[in-house]
Formats: sequence, C-alpha cells, structure tokens
Amino acid sequence: MNKHLPPQDLLESTHDFPCPYTFKIIGQANENFIQEVVSAVRKGMQFDFDPPYESRESSGGKHIALTFEPVAENSDQVLAVYSEIQTIEGVILLL
Repeated sequence: MNKHLPPQDLLESTHDFPCPYTFKIIGQANENFIQEVVSAVRKGMQFDFDPPYESRESSGGKHIALTFEPVAENSDQVLAVYSEIQTIEGVILLL
C-alpha cells in the first residue's frame, strides 16, 4: 500500500473539526481483514469501543468495501487512522 497521506493543512482547510469524517476501505472479503480495519480505526480515533461501520461485498464475493463515519476531533486523528490502515495487508483502496 502506498504510504501517501493527505497533507494536514489540506484537511484543516477543508474540514471544520470536530466533524464527521468518512473513511472508505476496500480489501479482501474475510473476517480477519474486517477486524483489522475496525481495530485500526478504533486505535487511530482513540476509541474505547469498536466504531460502527457499513459493509458491502462485491458481486463475486472476493472483496469488501467498509465505510466508517466517526466524528474526528482533529486532523491528527484522521491522519492516525490513515496511517494505521495503511499497515494492513490486503487493502486495495483507501479513501
């Protein structure tokens, strides 16, 4: 996975923190992948609970799209989530 993160000043100029922030992750459709992503969002957001998310499996069943919309207190949290997710094997797309 490419280790490219959005610039912090761009996040701060386009978002009025605290605010809901959408993360979309596409990867391998298996329970391990889902749990790793949930854990990464939880760790990056510094939550003491698993964040809610929506999931949609591809028509062939090989891939899954996960969408999280937590309230981010600041741009540091957003960047922390991106950094955590980029370490997960099997991530195909991160938005």
